[in-house]
Amino acid sequence: MSDPGGVAGDQLRAFVERVQRLEEEIRVINDDKADIYKEAKGEGFDTKILKMVIRDLRKQPHEREEQAAVYDLYMAALGMAGPGGD
Repeated sequence: MSDPGGVAGDQLRAFVERVQRLEEEIRVINDDKADIYKEAKGEGFDTKILKMVIRDLRKQPHEREEQAAVYDLYMAALGMAGPGGD
């Protein structure tokens, strides 16, 4: 059905409603994630480090290795020991 101006109102409304449903699902998932981080913090875990670990696990092993090598290089250039180089 074409509404004034040539816009298919029913179709547009359906797209908007689908996006709104997904946004609500995302909000619920984000709330669940926040609850998990609160629980982890309550158990004594450092949530900042936990988030770093989760972010790094999304990377491919070669990406993690490359990042660690560059990090070590930068630390060495600054005259500081890299990770594990204490």
